[in-house]
Amino acid sequence: MYDQPRPHQAQPAMTFEQMLERVRYEGAYPTRERAEEAVRTVLAALGRQLVGDERVDLAQALPVEAALALTAQIPATEPLTGWGFVKDLAVRTGTSPAVARWDTGAVLAVVTRLAGPDLLARILRALPGGYALLFGRAELRQPQHA
Repeated sequence: MYDQPRPHQAQPAMTFEQMLERVRYEGAYPTRERAEEAVRTVLAALGRQLVGDERVDLAQALPVEAALALTAQIPATEPLTGWGFVKDLAVRTGTSPAVARWDTGAVLAVVTRLAGPDLLARILRALPGGYALLFGRAELRQPQHA
């Protein structure tokens, strides 16, 4: 009885193992362990940037292990642009910006599928400029007029 999902709880569209295999394919990683490292580091970095309902709703769309990587992070006090996100990830992981960008693209391609178009649109509205490209989408923000 207790292992049955409640009717109002959304269940992730894939298991963590399936997510890792999908990221491994997207990123052309040689091992599952390398894909898991990318998933955990990118989701932790995203968890530092995403707040509010979008953070909660994304966590619900992810497999439990991925949701924990996202929500274990305390949101940053200074939001980063998309490029700032990549540079920060490179510094934190000790890799180059190119590797950090590659990892980000591989992980967020799968996150995009799990989130769906409505939640993704909300996430992109909540984040500073530059994230749409990281999620594999065109940047559709209107320029700010003074």
